[in-house]
Amino acid sequence: MTIMKRYPCFPLRTLVLLLCFLLPPGFVYPQDEAAEAAALPRSFHNIFLGIGLETLKGYLRDDASFNFREDRDVSLVPSAPEQTLVETQGRDFIRRAFFQLRAGEVFIMSFTLNTTLVDHYSVFTTFVTRYGEPTSLSPREAVWETEDTRVSIERPLTVKYIDKNSFTNMAQGSSADGSRELLARNEFLDGF
Repeated sequence: MTIMKRYPCFPLRTLVLLLCFLLPPGFVYPQDEAAEAAALPRSFHNIFLGIGLETLKGYLRDDASFNFREDRDVSLVPSAPEQTLVETQGRDFIRRAFFQLRAGEVFIMSFTLNTTLVDHYSVFTTFVTRYGEPTSLSPREAVWETEDTRVSIERPLTVKYIDKNSFTNMAQGSSADGSRELLARNEFLDGF
């Protein structure tokens, strides 16, 4: 308190703020060094990346979070015949859910949440508490990644799980298809 005696007009509030900024964070808020972030999930409830269509349909039928209407919610992706899309309504916290399958396996799961019942901040802080800080953060999305999984929270409030290996293989295939289309287009134009 020598500062207070030396400078009687020095407010106590300023001293507390000054100490908060000068002390290391671990001193003010002790942190457990042994606590580690949990492994990044590849699932929501019982639905995992990599499961087949029939298994997915069974889980959606049994899960009270979804209003699954069987085959009415399943469709083929017109631009990619080897892909299937399952789009279903949710109940309560989930407004809509999308499951994209390639070669018969789920490789993207996307859950649009009901913002009247859950907010972006709550979902984000839950992820940070469980899985650590995001790999990348922007105003549009927060992303957590491992070698084989990418999980993002996108604004306004969508949680998306992606199997990175399947997604990369699909992207490489579509770029090859695009190259073939460009070559065919150029050959067509050379005919004039």
